[in-house]
Amino acid sequence: MTVPAAAPMVAVDVGNSRMKFGLFECAPAEGLPAPCRTLDLPALGADLAAVSAWALPRQVSEIAWYVGSVHRAASTRLVDWLQSHNTQPPITLLASIDLPLVVSLERPDMVGIDRLLDGVAANMLRERGRAAVVIDLGTAITVDLLSEDGTFLGGAILPGIGMSARALHEFTDLLPLIDMTALAAPPPALGMATREALCSGLYWGAVGGVRELIGRLTAGRDRPPQVFLSGGAAASVAGLLSDEGVYVPHLTLSGIALAAWR
Repeated sequence: MTVPAAAPMVAVDVGNSRMKFGLFECAPAEGLPAPCRTLDLPALGADLAAVSAWALPRQVSEIAWYVGSVHRAASTRLVDWLQSHNTQPPITLLASIDLPLVVSLERPDMVGIDRLLDGVAANMLRERGRAAVVIDLGTAITVDLLSEDGTFLGGAILPGIGMSARALHEFTDLLPLIDMTALAAPPPALGMATREALCSGLYWGAVGGVRELIGRLTAGRDRPPQVFLSGGAAASVAGLLSDEGVYVPHLTLSGIALAAWR
């Protein structure tokens, strides 16, 4: 079920570690919709009463809610909480069939909905007739390709920087856990101590992996594809991955809004 273009709605991007909420007042006349305000909570264990306070002056029961989720337990808890408020507008848990996106894969329903929603939003941003690479740097890193006509062709998934940091710590005896969110700037490539070497490998390994995937996914195309980036680590690496890389802060939330107003 779609929501009227003039009606407010909340998009919820339920990821593996965080839930992001975006309030959209109405569909824009043109361009990519952007949330007028956002809320970021842990995917599990969050006090959902914070959502009620954030939504004011509107009541939870008065708003249409559209959820894109890659975390089943977190989205089940959220939807149960929303339903407990006797919500009158729809609560929609989006699936691939709900999206305005052609997916050239055998099982679109098995593709992470976040990847497809990013594709929906990127199609609104890209030049007509030009392919696009869509990168989301979150718990996992996804690098996906949209064709010149906007078809989702697939892509690659690799560990996010934080996930790699935890794996190095948990699967070794002596390597410390590195908090990469504390980095204020790209680390030197040459690490002069173990922590510095870990920072270098984690950061530049992710940058190098994404660079390589961009090159391989786009090899042989007549025009260089546009590159769009989103996710927690995207702002700090956008300029390092592509000369024309565009950082879009709320790409997935905007994709959810476009699906709601399709």
